[in-house]
Amino acid sequence: MDDRARTLLKALIERYIDDGQPVGSRTLSKLFDLSPATIRNVMADLEELGLIHSPHTSAGRIPTPRGYRLFVDTMLTAQPFELASTANVRELQSASDPSRAVNAAASMLSSLTQFAGVVLSPRRAQVFRQIEFIRLSEKRILLIIVTPDGDVQNRILLTPRDYSNTALIEAANFFNHNFAGKSFAEVRQTLSHDLARLQEDMSRLMQAAVEAGAQAADESETMVISGERKLLDVNELAGDMDRLRKTFSLFEKKTDLMQLLEVSSRAQGVQIYIGGDSELVPTEDLSVITAPYSIDGHVIGTLGVIGPTRMAYERVIPIVDITARLLSSALSHHPSERY
Repeated sequence: MDDRARTLLKALIERYIDDGQPVGSRTLSKLFDLSPATIRNVMADLEELGLIHSPHTSAGRIPTPRGYRLFVDTMLTAQPFELASTANVRELQSASDPSRAVNAAASMLSSLTQFAGVVLSPRRAQVFRQIEFIRLSEKRILLIIVTPDGDVQNRILLTPRDYSNTALIEAANFFNHNFAGKSFAEVRQTLSHDLARLQEDMSRLMQAAVEAGAQAADESETMVISGERKLLDVNELAGDMDRLRKTFSLFEKKTDLMQLLEVSSRAQGVQIYIGGDSELVPTEDLSVITAPYSIDGHVIGTLGVIGPTRMAYERVIPIVDITARLLSSALSHHPSERY
């Protein structure tokens, strides 16, 4: 593309984002000192490149996912955003615990953008006060995990051999004496050295307990979503039941959305996923803008905004970035929490 084509594409996308109407050559000719015929030729080239298309038989064009991708990657200039002191902002800044901070961040994202705000909450380390093994039947053992707060979690262990009650008590005593107050992730790191003191069959039991405890920690990861019903007010989505169905299935299943947030947590800074351009977004009418949040430089979660592809990216991007920074700051005030 030459500079003229890039300039016209940028103007077309900005105009479409602003008013939601297909943009014709006459509209663009009023913005540039070019004839409608010249603009039509350029638009035909842009359409051939797959950057714009005509939604109807009218002469107007709208961006494709590929066009949006080129726009946000090479033409977009994020606007400075001054954060007003709203109730959500104040609640996030003064949150008394991590759970309230995460909920306040999701609400803040939704309130400021009028789209859906989502936060993948930090995965907390599974710290235990004590464990207990109870023989249920041959090769089936109940693992009881007691947390420092007194919460109790149960896991069934399937073992390759049968263990006597005496052996299970001995194993639990060893575990509690050496590892109580630690997370299962920490135990996993030091386990190989300590298990050298035990018989091989007891080592297998210990390893099974650690894996079960680590799985319990993984399952503690949750996702907070706020304002998904605001997407009902988006014309491009509300006017098509199939699009609405795909959109809300994203919130109901959550697995695709969690996968997207997990992927973005491994990237630096704000990431933009455009439906039809990214396989992680199930419908081409949606875009997801994400950013990781951290404590002491260590990423512990991801947050983002889910909205239509026709969104004011230059405004939403700084909102997501600022919210991630505020959540990082709020969570750093809870050093006793383990992630």
